[in-house]
Amino acid sequence: MKVYCLSLGCAKNRVDSECLAGELERAGHMLVDDVESADVGIVNTCGFIQPASEESIAAILDLEQLKREGKLKKIGVVGCLVNRYSDDLIKEIPSVDFWARSEDWSSVIKSLGGVPVNSRCRVSLPSSSKFTRYLKISEGCGNKCTYCTIPGIRGGLRSLPIDTLISEADQLVKEGAVELCVVGQDLTVYGTDLYGKDSLISLIDELESALPKNIWIRLLYLHPSRITGKLLERVASGKQVLPYLDIPIQHADPEILTAMNRKISPDELSSIFTAARRINEDFALRTTCMVGFPGEKKTHFDNLLDFAARTRFDRMGAFAFFPEEGTEAEKMNGQVSEAVKQKRLKKLMVLQEEISLERQQLFEGRVMDVLVERIDREASFAEGRSFREAPEVDGLVEIRGVGEKVKEGDIVKVRMTEAMPHDMVGEELR
Repeated sequence: MKVYCLSLGCAKNRVDSECLAGELERAGHMLVDDVESADVGIVNTCGFIQPASEESIAAILDLEQLKREGKLKKIGVVGCLVNRYSDDLIKEIPSVDFWARSEDWSSVIKSLGGVPVNSRCRVSLPSSSKFTRYLKISEGCGNKCTYCTIPGIRGGLRSLPIDTLISEADQLVKEGAVELCVVGQDLTVYGTDLYGKDSLISLIDELESALPKNIWIRLLYLHPSRITGKLLERVASGKQVLPYLDIPIQHADPEILTAMNRKISPDELSSIFTAARRINEDFALRTTCMVGFPGEKKTHFDNLLDFAARTRFDRMGAFAFFPEEGTEAEKMNGQVSEAVKQKRLKKLMVLQEEISLERQQLFEGRVMDVLVERIDREASFAEGRSFREAPEVDGLVEIRGVGEKVKEGDIVKVRMTEAMPHDMVGEELR
């Protein structure tokens, strides 16, 4: 049968979708990128926060409508939303033909009349980039932040063995990957369950040794409490691993950090970013912050603003706290009004946009390697990313005057000519 698979949520979920796609192909099904041409529609859902859950429900209802119109024979729902709300969902949407929890791909194959094979098989989704792929090194989390649903949805830490990851990384490169984004809920604890110690540096060593020298390795999602000087030095000195780290701080006030169960102080946070920039002043630092956590007063928020102003992150994602069902924070006193949350969110992002522009301007006139992702031949124009831009969450580099020999997936030299808050403009060097 022809199967359309819609992957929602984070990059880690996309890896799951690719694993499901691999199982489907191995069972004899064909993956298609247009739901109108499919026999079966599957949505791999996200249930991390309320907006993601709402997006997943809307996607399920869209598939339900197509089935009602006779355009789909079957519809299936898999992933995090099923983990979190399975019984309620089944009662509310009886027209769904099959349900499966995250990683339970055997149930999907059985529901479509096939016989599952219990081995990891992964293929790229039809609409995904083949040049940038995600390498998920672990599943689950044991940090127990008071606002977070992940431990309840995904369970505790489960690391994949290094040899399995090296084999998978090698396969992704053979399929055309130029950049591997290493993901997990928290990379810093990788291997503690398998090897009894933090093993992220060992994994980096093995990846750099095994992969071709032109492959980029990017690390995403590191809890700050376990970032060491040794790790910063290893990333900064890497020949393939990029000097880019995504380190969500969530907040920078000691009282709020304690209420969040983030086991780190503002001074310890500051020392991480100071050390990174001391090692390499160009170190690209991305973070995530939350405003409006229960009990957050103006003084707490001002401390977050001051920290952001001093640290000068290259990029920041920010969002307003939402009391997620089943979390400790849902029941906390001192819930902040939505109006105050949005006002604070806007103020933080205005500040960050100014900082982002200043950091961008440091690179004007410099020559940088850029991974080309899209080319418009008629306009002699291309888009790509340097080491400073992670896919989907950061900006782009607009490349003017791109040569005829340049192909998508090439890494080219670009002189940066203009900085904007999120994007850069440059010219290819020939």
